[in-house]
Amino acid sequence: MDKFPVTTEGFAAMEAELKQLKTEDRPAIIKAIAEAREHGDLSENAEYHAAREKQSFIEGRIQDIEDKIARAEVIDISLISGDTIKFGAKVRLIDEDTEEEVAYQIVGEYEADIRAGKLAIAAPIARALIGKQAGDSVEVAAPGGSKYYEVLEVRYG
Repeated sequence: MDKFPVTTEGFAAMEAELKQLKTEDRPAIIKAIAEAREHGDLSENAEYHAAREKQSFIEGRIQDIEDKIARAEVIDISLISGDTIKFGAKVRLIDEDTEEEVAYQIVGEYEADIRAGKLAIAAPIARALIGKQAGDSVEVAAPGGSKYYEVLEVRYG
């Protein structure tokens, strides 16, 4: 059973989703299955089969989240400081070729969302950034070739 890092916010999001699934989604699908059963012949009842499929998805998701919660190693970012990039750091970078600025927070694998600026610690760019400081240049091996970034800012909290 491998532990994995997660921020306090990421852990709270997992708990909130689990609560939603158990207190709202699961009872709603049980009710939908009961209503579909009342319509008669289950072998030709599309509503029943769709509801059972959704129930299977919900139960699988509940098991998945419970497993993640049990293995999570919660790291409180507010207790971390320094000027070196590590888990939880919020970084601003500039692409040395295009001069485009990007900002990321390095988070756990299960809370990563690149559109929200949350970068998984296992991602190639995050691995390249670990241990670096503002002013450092970083080479990242990307599918389209190497990319070069300069670290503009490192902060926590």
